[in-house]
Amino acid sequence: MLNFAQYRLVTFDCYGTLINWETGIFSALRPILAAHGKTIDDSEILRLYSELESAAEQGSFHPYRDVLQSVVRGFGKLLAFHPTESEVRSLPDSLPDWSPFPDTVAALAQLKKRYQLAVISNVDDDLFAPTARRLQTPFDYVITAQQARAYKPSLQMFQLAQQRTGVAPGQWLHVAQSVYHDVIPARSLGIATVWVNRPSSRPGSGAAKAALGQPDLEVPNLETLARLTET
Repeated sequence: MLNFAQYRLVTFDCYGTLINWETGIFSALRPILAAHGKTIDDSEILRLYSELESAAEQGSFHPYRDVLQSVVRGFGKLLAFHPTESEVRSLPDSLPDWSPFPDTVAALAQLKKRYQLAVISNVDDDLFAPTARRLQTPFDYVITAQQARAYKPSLQMFQLAQQRTGVAPGQWLHVAQSVYHDVIPARSLGIATVWVNRPSSRPGSGAAKAALGQPDLEVPNLETLARLTET
């Protein structure tokens, strides 16, 4: 068990950890697939999404809105259909409407009483702004891919967070759903990690690339984490 008293800062991945991105992804992609007569199960949608998103984030940096548009075009290429420009835009346009998990808002409010809180997210600043309002708890720091000019699992995201916060790795706890994007790079920098292994149509990975890593703690949700910090 982690010694929660040693931490000053708790950082979070956002989409998949605080925000129910699987429901958001399905809400945008299912109508597109249906419009083109394509039927694939939820697990396969998530697997394809994870591969297409990761591929789109490689190379020179470009905004996350462009990454999500590339994902829609990638589905079209793989499944042999041509999405309209409106359909291509619909995935990034839907992101501000994605909802927090039922336990997120209360857990953040509880953790805020004890720790500095920050978000480290593969997103654009303008896309995160409406999400921040949904989360209701003000963060001490917000680190985005747009600011770092890089996408997790790049260490640049975490290095920028350390610059901004001034908190040493031994006093920093990172909380995330994705082993690939978060657990592996954070642990490589000596940052303790909590893996939020939420129920998923693709267990263990969700909409992220499958990867093997060893978090310091695994919890099924943020409610459990908030309760553990109080014991």
